[in-house]
Amino acid sequence: MAIKLENVGIAVRDLEETIAFFTDLGLTVLGRDTVSGEWADTAVGLDGNHAKIAVLQTPDGNGQLELFEYLHPDAIETHPTLPNEIGMHRVAFSVDDIDHALEIAARHGCHPLRGVANYQDVYKLTYLRGPSGILVMLAQKL
Repeated sequence: MAIKLENVGIAVRDLEETIAFFTDLGLTVLGRDTVSGEWADTAVGLDGNHAKIAVLQTPDGNGQLELFEYLHPDAIETHPTLPNEIGMHRVAFSVDDIDHALEIAARHGCHPLRGVANYQDVYKLTYLRGPSGILVMLAQKL
């Protein structure tokens, strides 16, 4: 059986804010839509499912994020995921200039959880909190 990762889906509080963050980092919007109806209820497993969505792609064409802003049922606020929690953890990006990426993130009010680490002189990397509390890892190969 062949298998291929299509995208990572993330429910967000504010679709426009989240699109702005990721497009400023270099992703592009492939498409936007509003989804609802019986097919959406069945696929997602929520009655009355109604959401605004956007699909974003990395510049290399290999990675995609599907962002959802739920209109119905109401989105459920949770505490932001901690790095050591079981479950969906983070989305990670390789960047060619981590300092520049962090400047972009800072313009969106997003800052490293605890600075930038050097991993064995191979990578500079950090975790930050993006829009809606999304954990984002940025890594620059040295």
